[in-house]
Amino acid sequence: MPTEYNIEHWNEYRVTPRYLAGSGYAGDPGLEPVAHWPHHTFDDGPCQLLVTSPDHRIKIGWFGDNYDLWKITAAQDAVSPPRWQATFNHAFPPEIVVGLTSALAEDWSPESDRFLTPTSVYWADSVQPLLDAGWTHGPAERGTVEVLAPDRQAGVFIDRHSYGRLDERVLLWSGPQGWATRAEASFSVGTPHHLIAATAAAMSDPTPVVRERHMLHRDIEHLVRLNPVKAEASSHPRAPTPLEAKQTAVTAAVQRAADPAPSGPMPPVSAPLSPTRSRRRHRRHRAPAATLPPARQPAPDGERPRFQPAGEHSLHLPKQSGAGRCTSRSPMADALPPTGSTGPVQVNVRISARIAGQRTTRRSSCHTL
Repeated sequence: MPTEYNIEHWNEYRVTPRYLAGSGYAGDPGLEPVAHWPHHTFDDGPCQLLVTSPDHRIKIGWFGDNYDLWKITAAQDAVSPPRWQATFNHAFPPEIVVGLTSALAEDWSPESDRFLTPTSVYWADSVQPLLDAGWTHGPAERGTVEVLAPDRQAGVFIDRHSYGRLDERVLLWSGPQGWATRAEASFSVGTPHHLIAATAAAMSDPTPVVRERHMLHRDIEHLVRLNPVKAEASSHPRAPTPLEAKQTAVTAAVQRAADPAPSGPMPPVSAPLSPTRSRRRHRRHRAPAATLPPARQPAPDGERPRFQPAGEHSLHLPKQSGAGRCTSRSPMADALPPTGSTGPVQVNVRISARIAGQRTTRRSSCHTL
């Protein structure tokens, strides 16, 4: 069972400044800009991986078990000797090496020689990004220049004397003296200044790099700032992946299936009345008798009373001799007075009609002869 110490040993941290983060035991970040170039692997020899430009004029060698972990050269053609050379030792962060490999990927083309030709004769041009980032001049011997970082834990040393073509001219360094703590990158005399400047810009970049705790040397831990990656991830939750969303849905379905069904009848759910149904129900409500219109006067003798098209009406029938007769059997017939009665008779009749396509019924169409 892992101990608390072992768990902490493998936790990831964001390390600042990046030039003290070490190599991280992998060269993948430095090779990302040239991932589309041809790759050659070797089982024997110190060089384990060789990446070349399509015309083989640029060669990037990665030595996994050697002190000089990176060796980069450029030549006039595939078989000519190198025009310049850059090396990075085993403690140099690959996130800074990417500054040089990115510049080479941008410079290269079948007709271009920009990665071979010096672009300036002034030494300051090669370290200008460091001066812009606040690095300052340090004490140096005659014929040399030294620029130091604000924390004095990194710098660049420039030898202005004339030497051979592949002799060291510019040295970038960081960390305390020692085989496991000192990171160094050297550039030969013929290296174009803009390539050195690209590497220096990556070195002064304030962006932190990620390292596991065991990758940091104990003599460097007190010189860097560590920010746990896990804490940042918890404070800013990420969106779930499709697999995580599917697993969450399956878990919720299983829990719903395991829960017992609710006992007892379900409460009735009454749907709200629609506006049309509400209006129809409102129309069925009859007005009180006090609001009815006054009764019509009796019609002259011998005339049949006329009915209005709808509503409650009062019908006055004059007294007639003879038996009452109805053209159809309806509730009105039951409401007629018996034969032989005298005086006017009032019968309440409800007459309905089909209005605006709505279904109604005619209660009666009776009259007395």
